[in-house]
Amino acid sequence: MSVSPFPQNVIAVIWDFDKTLIPGYMQKPLFRRFSVDEKKFWLEVQGLSHYYAKLGHQLISRDTIYLSHILSYVRSGEFKGLNNAVLREIGGELDFYPGVPDVFERLSALVSSSARFQRHEISVEHYVISTGLRQIICGSAVANKLDEIWACEFLETTAPPGYLESGDPLPNENPTLTDIAYSIDNTTKTRAVFEINKGVNKYPEISVNQKMDEEDRRVPFGNMIYVADGPSDVPVFSIVNRFGGQTLGVYGPDSEEEFRQMADLQEEGRVRGMGPADYRPGTQTTRWLERAVKKIASRISDRREQTLRERVGTAPVHIVEDGRGGDGSSTE
Repeated sequence: MSVSPFPQNVIAVIWDFDKTLIPGYMQKPLFRRFSVDEKKFWLEVQGLSHYYAKLGHQLISRDTIYLSHILSYVRSGEFKGLNNAVLREIGGELDFYPGVPDVFERLSALVSSSARFQRHEISVEHYVISTGLRQIICGSAVANKLDEIWACEFLETTAPPGYLESGDPLPNENPTLTDIAYSIDNTTKTRAVFEINKGVNKYPEISVNQKMDEEDRRVPFGNMIYVADGPSDVPVFSIVNRFGGQTLGVYGPDSEEEFRQMADLQEEGRVRGMGPADYRPGTQTTRWLERAVKKIASRISDRREQTLRERVGTAPVHIVEDGRGGDGSSTE
């Protein structure tokens, strides 16, 4: 009899970041810190594909080209001295939607406070997958509530040719962002979801491209809840929905446009539920999330208890005959 490497008793709540956990975009305090016109910057980003096409570049990543433009601002001096430490400081300036970050602990407590769920050692893990900047998220109020963060990273030192022979790099006394170390776009978000699914983030010896049977994966898609704000998250919504997970679309409580956009996605079957980005106790969104966590935890418990019954069976008892109980005593 084969044994699965994982008990599959982890529930993964996976969050987008911008316009899901915070109003607007995380780069806003970056522009404020350096007195840069935010609207002008994003208009320039929108025009970059056309600009670079004139130079003969036909393939541009629209989701992450803004990273290169940030580096252009660093080189020009408009983001003078910008480094990862500054990005983490900026993360501390973010304002979150109501109920964040408390909602993370409250969802986890739904299983940690249940005797039945704890009997099966069920736990809740929280992840962020974002096309934003990882160091900003790492400096924010939610960082210590998260099991992992997938987002874009910058380098401060670039390895030169022959670096293998030159020894370990020396600390940079005046670090500045120089290059892109890692980027994630709206489509490659699905790769991060598969890494959670297979357990790559917990067990580096597992490759995301390795073939694994469903029963061998650490977090089945059916144990996932994906929370995000819009059309850019459709690839992940589709994956999680297709394999039986839960998807929730959120919108700014005061935005009629965001509400209509999310309502359209729900009508198209892209999300299973929708609600305002208000995570305080008792709100529609929080109640939806709590129900989803308990629903998954109950299903895990049912499955494990059923498996136990099938493998162990029931204890034998004495046959009752002639009015006598199974222990030989009279029933008269």
